[in-house]
Amino acid sequence: MNAPDATSALVPGPWRHRDISANGVRLHAAEAGGGPLVLLVHGYPQFWWAWRHQLVALAEAGFRAVAVDLRGYGGSDKPPRGYDLPTLSADVAAVVRALGEDDAVVVGHDWGGLVGWTMAALHPRTVRGLVVVSSAHPRELRSGMTDAAQRQASRYALRYQLPRLPERRLTRADDDPVADLLRRWAGPGWVHTTDFADAVARYRDAARIPQAAYGAMEFHRWAFRSQFRPDGLRYARRMTAPVTAPTLQLHGALDPCVLPRTAAGSGRYVAGAYEWRELPGVGHFPHEEVPGTVSEAIAAWAG
Repeated sequence: MNAPDATSALVPGPWRHRDISANGVRLHAAEAGGGPLVLLVHGYPQFWWAWRHQLVALAEAGFRAVAVDLRGYGGSDKPPRGYDLPTLSADVAAVVRALGEDDAVVVGHDWGGLVGWTMAALHPRTVRGLVVVSSAHPRELRSGMTDAAQRQASRYALRYQLPRLPERRLTRADDDPVADLLRRWAGPGWVHTTDFADAVARYRDAARIPQAAYGAMEFHRWAFRSQFRPDGLRYARRMTAPVTAPTLQLHGALDPCVLPRTAAGSGRYVAGAYEWRELPGVGHFPHEEVPGTVSEAIAAWAG
């Protein structure tokens, strides 16, 4: 079976594809609409297409919606290094400037949420507002590992610490780890829909783009290993900086990956306006499981 190439990330639709030079790498993005900038940052194991519903809804609401592929994902460059949160947040902050804007409402899911939290702390001038979906503040997630239930929920990442083997499994033609992960993390209302089947097919192909699996694993490897190294300790200290941007946190009540009780304490790091909103019956992918609810919440927060 031939592996998909990066062009498979260029899904056609009511958006424009573009490449953006930012922080020394080329990042792919999809853009729709005009108006104040809302920058959408995906998580694992997804790519920009995870925000397909929000791109359309936010454009119709009068915003310039841009969904970016993080380095290592989709149509973006896949360099051998740079998968630490300080570098990733610098990438996305540079995207804001490359788009000709001073700031943006940053919306991040999962890993994109961690990038959003980091941007708000380390690049506060680029973040006009923050919407975090299914992601705890990095320091809250770190302290949450004292909870046995959260440690169990995060055990999947321990398998990713091995060299090469996780990439091979993620891209095997005779296995379907992407579908398995999505089924385990999603809420029950989404998994039996056509939209879910389409998402599985898209994310399966995206994981098989050459070097994409390596990038996805390197995110997790840095997050785990840095906790025992000076760079990780420096990052944790820097993340004590209070978030001054108005922050909305959306979290599925059934999220089995980042438990709601782990994420709920993140507001202690926000000095500006803050709202926690738990979504009943929803798992780890609210922007896909209840896209209308999430789109409306983002538009109201960004307005």
